[in-house]
Amino acid sequence: MFDFDLAVIGGGPGGYVAAIRATQLGQKVCIIEKDKLGGVCLNWGCIPTKALLKNAEVYQTVKKADLYGINIKSISVDFKKNVDRSRSVAKQLSKGVEFLMKKNSITHFTGFGKLESENNINIIQKSKNKRISAKNIIIATGAKPKTFQNIKIDGKYIIGSKEALNLVEIPKKIIIVGSGAIGCEFAFYFNSFGAEVEIIEMQKTILPMEDSEISAALKDSFISSGIKIHNNSKVQSIDKLKTKIKVNIITENGNLQIDGNIALLAIGIEGNTNNIGLNGVGIKSENGSISINSHCQTNISNIYAIGDVAGPPWLAHKASAQGHMVADFISGKKVHEIDYFNIPNCTYCQPQVGSLGLTESKAKDLGHNIKVGKFFFRASGKAMAVGNTFGFVKLIFDDQYGELIGAHIIGDGATEMIAELNMAKALESTWEDLAMTMHAHPTLSEAVMEAAMDAFGSAIHQ
Repeated sequence: MFDFDLAVIGGGPGGYVAAIRATQLGQKVCIIEKDKLGGVCLNWGCIPTKALLKNAEVYQTVKKADLYGINIKSISVDFKKNVDRSRSVAKQLSKGVEFLMKKNSITHFTGFGKLESENNINIIQKSKNKRISAKNIIIATGAKPKTFQNIKIDGKYIIGSKEALNLVEIPKKIIIVGSGAIGCEFAFYFNSFGAEVEIIEMQKTILPMEDSEISAALKDSFISSGIKIHNNSKVQSIDKLKTKIKVNIITENGNLQIDGNIALLAIGIEGNTNNIGLNGVGIKSENGSISINSHCQTNISNIYAIGDVAGPPWLAHKASAQGHMVADFISGKKVHEIDYFNIPNCTYCQPQVGSLGLTESKAKDLGHNIKVGKFFFRASGKAMAVGNTFGFVKLIFDDQYGELIGAHIIGDGATEMIAELNMAKALESTWEDLAMTMHAHPTLSEAVMEAAMDAFGSAIHQ
């Protein structure tokens, strides 16, 4: 007899969603988390960073208040209060997850979960260890920031995203290594509050996974804001001096040394697979991620892996969707397998970026004959009224059937607007479906309708 029907190792957005859903379906469930419930996303990632970014947006809006006929004589920033608000939001939500565990009668163990066999887990706790058994196990241990082999995070001069969240003073100059979502969000954040920012990126564009036109537009916006960007550049070493750092990089044009106060490493993440018992139980992994099938099963059929520990895309909403699906699967319900080609990607700097599906170049590489439609916010009545006309919507359709296969937005509200296109792609919508769906006026979402029209030469407002 097992102690539990399901044991979940990790209390992040994948783990706690799986636990709640399984309980709803009549399973006896426990969750094991060594830190705060909510995981990195809620405590040190998605949520607190968005609070900080909102602070930066408000500050930028206040600075241009005269555009709206509002005269503000002086502005000051309480940077510590700015950080405190972010921590308060994260704390409140973590408490909310604790409440959900109690509400759903989920047993919560605080400790480090290590697999001992296909049904047994050793929970390593401060006072003593505890052993439990479960019919099914979900590994949802998340991920940690990547570092260079010769460059480690020291928390003072070389920091990761967690330390960046807690800086209570604006650095005079910060050098950000990596320009994925994390790097770009922090670049906007620190630049907004007056820090000098330089980005170093190995690839030829920032946000290298995005459509090239989107990446180019964001680069232009960043440069106009005073952010310096070094593409096709590789960090060789970082020298720590008494009051500053020197970052040595190799560029297309030779070696370059950049001085700064702090370096932020934002070069990606890797799954938390160390010391959780994978080898002892015989669970297969590849490139630092646990190998899974379409139902998130590992090679041991009653053990599942979800979220960041199971590989890219490293997104909280993917983890939650996987957790929901696995809970349904082990409860015997019919499940809809996750469409990994229809997962929205969002970057919350300003301008925001939202995307899904194929980029233009990828669609061509895969042999699609495509139609591309665009609509620029400078022609949007709502964008003009709001006072932010930067950016555009870019839609990619398969020419044969008119089906939407890619969507890319840069501009104010992009991370909210992408949801419409997420649904449209899930329903295999065509350009005509989007073009003929009546959108409220005036809204930013009208740009979706116009871009769909533009793909087939019938745009009205451009």
